[in-house]
Amino acid sequence: MTTMEERRQRLYRADAIVLKRRDHGEADRLLTVFSAQHGKLVLLAKGVRKTRSRKAGHVELFTYSTILIAKTRTWDLVTQAETVETYLGLRDDLSRTAQAYYVAELLDSFTQESDSNPPMFLLLRDTLNRLATVRDESLAIAVRFYELRLLGLAGYQPELFRCIECEDELQPVTNYYSTAGGGVLCPRHGEGQIGAEPLNLALFKTLRFMQTRDWDTVERLSLSPGLHTELERLLQATMVYHLERSLRSPVFIRTLREQMLAHQKPVA
Repeated sequence: MTTMEERRQRLYRADAIVLKRRDHGEADRLLTVFSAQHGKLVLLAKGVRKTRSRKAGHVELFTYSTILIAKTRTWDLVTQAETVETYLGLRDDLSRTAQAYYVAELLDSFTQESDSNPPMFLLLRDTLNRLATVRDESLAIAVRFYELRLLGLAGYQPELFRCIECEDELQPVTNYYSTAGGGVLCPRHGEGQIGAEPLNLALFKTLRFMQTRDWDTVERLSLSPGLHTELERLLQATMVYHLERSLRSPVFIRTLREQMLAHQKPVA
């Protein structure tokens, strides 16, 4: 085998989005990316912190790039990178940036290295595009839509149509949601069940609607602040339960939200 053939065998391509990065050594960075072909990868980008690096702009956080990678005994190396999409709308708005961090943290937490999942890559790509482009009123809905779809792709889709205990079809009444049980209980089996909480009808209908409709339909939803708060709380509690640990991004998002509300209050 020639040297050129050996080199070709060591190289592979990936359409990937940068989830997170950290400095390594004097001028390098370790990148965690999620790719369409290979799932999650941890890659070493040598020299990208140097001012003259040609790769630096193509491996920024939340950037979608086509990457040429060389296999090594430790971290595989980024040898070339070409930007496909930068999602510019995320760069200028702290609220959108914070949500992008949350989306990336969730995906990173739910996946293992080199576990290919093309639908999950497409969900990430489409969600970042939505976060960069949708109206401010649709931003939170885009994240809730992502959470529900990610739960499904990770194998944790909540059962919302049949009682998880008796399997009877759920009726439009006050049912009960069980995070540990993986879905909704009918009143007969939910009332008094440890860990099951009442699920008001509006929230129940919203969850079912969002789980079964496409984004173009869901985007038109208009939720009251109270209903959205309950939806966010329930979905994030479900995420934390399955991950068996808390996430950092929601804390930052809540702090940012509180600061923005404080600035909006009229001065007495």
